[in-house]
Amino acid sequence: MIVQQNQKENLYQTLTCCQLCPRHCKVNRLQGARGYCGAPGEIIACRAALHFWEEPCLSGTRGSGTVFFAYCPLQCVYCQNYLISQGRTPTESNQRPISPERLVEVFFSLADQGAHNINLVTPTHFVPLLIPALEQAKKQNLSIPIVYNTSSYECLETLNMLDGLIDIYLPDLKYYHSKWADLLSHAPDYFPTACTAIDEMVRQVDTPLFDADGILQKGVIIRHLTLPSLLSDSKRVLEEIVRRWYPKVWVSIMRQYTPLPIIDHPRYSFLQEKITDEHYDALVDYAVDLGIEQGFVQEGEAAAESFIPLFDGTGIHK
Repeated sequence: MIVQQNQKENLYQTLTCCQLCPRHCKVNRLQGARGYCGAPGEIIACRAALHFWEEPCLSGTRGSGTVFFAYCPLQCVYCQNYLISQGRTPTESNQRPISPERLVEVFFSLADQGAHNINLVTPTHFVPLLIPALEQAKKQNLSIPIVYNTSSYECLETLNMLDGLIDIYLPDLKYYHSKWADLLSHAPDYFPTACTAIDEMVRQVDTPLFDADGILQKGVIIRHLTLPSLLSDSKRVLEEIVRRWYPKVWVSIMRQYTPLPIIDHPRYSFLQEKITDEHYDALVDYAVDLGIEQGFVQEGEAAAESFIPLFDGTGIHK
């Protein structure tokens, strides 16, 4: 779907009764109200830079052109990007709005730096504002793929707005059981909601397509971040990926979970642990047993706070 000029006003009007995510807050963000995610009626982005820690087919040799957006509809209690996802960014300089026009300039700046793709990180709550930027970038012949990097807590209506504008979907599939989704993300409906969303992502972009250098140009990579004490839940997630979508998708099994000081409630005490080699190896072995061959694994050093970017406004404002 390519959005015409006369449709843009309707896109902006969706912010007057915001239902972009499954929370369905129905607040008027254009008049200053903020819903569950906390996002205002303007785009807030906190970093735009080459990122070398994505999957190899995304980062390649030159990096993924990541644009990190502030706020998040899911609000996981263990989020490594909590400084921006939960409105905790310490400096006002990182919270200034960015216009769609400036965002187009950011996209081309990243492309000029050699980025293999433009990677939109947690963009759901800004989709109506991003669509004009994406359309304009494509009109100006931006030639690298657009990546939609999401928790998968999405509404079909929001994803439908993006049909034809996104080349690569990079969705999480975080939990199978509702008890964990409720405890850790306050979203007991997460699993069925995410599965419906991933169905639509696969429909839009179909099977993965790589260039001659092994860089992904189109397709879906489903990520799963395994968490302490949740090995059995992780196995169920992998089972469902195989049952529902494999081999039309690639699978990324992540061990980069990092305990952070914001997790200080006794009910989350198990989150103070790191992922052990035994835990991760058991999950990878299970993936092999399930027949998953199209995928990625991580080394242990990924679980470190040093792998969390600085959200200092780099690349966003002139």
